[in-house]
Amino acid sequence: MLFASFDLVSALATLAACLVSLTLLLAVSQQLWQLRWAGGRKAPTPAGLRGERGSCFQSSRREKYGNVFKTHLLGRPLVRVTGAENVRKILMGEHHLVTREWVFSKIFSHEALESYLPKIQLVIKDTLRAWSSDPEPINVYHEAQKLTFRMAIRVLLGFRIPDEELGRLFEVYQQFVENVFSLPVDLPFSGYRRGIRARETLQKGLEKAIQEKLQNTQGKDYADALDILIESGKEHGKELTMQELKDGTLELIFAAYATTASASTSLIMQLLKHPRVLEKLREELRSKGILHNGCICEGSLRLDTINGLQYLDCVIKEVLRLFTPISGGYRTVLQTFELDGFQIPKGWSVMYSIRDTHDTAPVFKDVDVFDPDRFGQGRSEDKDGRFHYLPFGGGVRTCLGKHLAKLFLKALAIELASTSRFELATRTFPKITLVPVVHPVDGLKVKFFGLDSNQNEILTGTDAMLGATV
Repeated sequence: MLFASFDLVSALATLAACLVSLTLLLAVSQQLWQLRWAGGRKAPTPAGLRGERGSCFQSSRREKYGNVFKTHLLGRPLVRVTGAENVRKILMGEHHLVTREWVFSKIFSHEALESYLPKIQLVIKDTLRAWSSDPEPINVYHEAQKLTFRMAIRVLLGFRIPDEELGRLFEVYQQFVENVFSLPVDLPFSGYRRGIRARETLQKGLEKAIQEKLQNTQGKDYADALDILIESGKEHGKELTMQELKDGTLELIFAAYATTASASTSLIMQLLKHPRVLEKLREELRSKGILHNGCICEGSLRLDTINGLQYLDCVIKEVLRLFTPISGGYRTVLQTFELDGFQIPKGWSVMYSIRDTHDTAPVFKDVDVFDPDRFGQGRSEDKDGRFHYLPFGGGVRTCLGKHLAKLFLKALAIELASTSRFELATRTFPKITLVPVVHPVDGLKVKFFGLDSNQNEILTGTDAMLGATV
């Protein structure tokens, strides 16, 4: 018994010694890495901020520490920068300093967006009709996720998946997204394992939809994003494999899903908070001949017409300024360079902060106030500096879907202003959380009514609005 106790104590002591040694080794390695880059160079590497939770960034300390901060991301050095000038250096220098991705410009061309628009309108109309027919308040953020997922499936990809199957696919996709950023530890019941299983199930469903799409090309009146992707591969002499098609499909869904749902929720919340903005938007629609007697005039919504609605554009810009869905973007340094007096070594990651740049940009007056007129012709606050306003990032890797996202938000705003009345279903507006994207903590509970902008009741029949073309 005595020897057994001694063996246990000895094992525990050995384990503790190993852990201490490993910690010391990591600490020494980090110091040697920093000395390697500091030696013989004038500019220092940025120092980390030590807060209550370790190395982190704290906005309240921005002025004290400057605009360049250092932390670690999964053990790799990460530099976070803010301010238009620093962001400009990161994004404009990325041809030589940071990584790039292959882009699908044809998918979001003017011609493609023009063909998507009628289908986007139908998906939004159908969704708002369902919201208005629900006797209970809806969770806007959750329903906006469903809406953007449906838009991606039905419009971008052209899949004719039945509603019941589409609902199941959405649930699997949500499980995938919820675990996509889990620690890569492949253990039973881990988030990583759940994410992998959800991805496998999702890809099986997508493969079935792709095969059915390739076999049935009848009844299509437009080329969707997947059609364009397939044709682009053929133009370059490469027939895309099924795995490549599944990966491209999943990427398109991911791009159209979370951030657009976040911005859609923020848009609805701001229209609720600012009824004068909503009425001014209606006035613009009336003045342009789009809204008449509480209804959208048939055939009045074309891409050029929507792009010509200046106040609507200001509203969307202000939503994206004040409620940018994501906090920033990442780049990988390919060549050591100097930034704001600090040396950023090759191999480090750089995050440019969108929210902090918006919050501190001197061109914006009263930054915490929702004021679409700041983007109007009389003020044009976003025109005073290219990198003060960057809700979609910038440089060669700016968000390629930004025009589609803005078109979707504008189409949603037009439908909300034209064919809906909606009220907050809680006593106060909810607080906002920033993780994983900007959204209200309770999802935003809102009651929708089937009324037009003149308060006339709209019948909520169950028309098959999408038909066979989507």
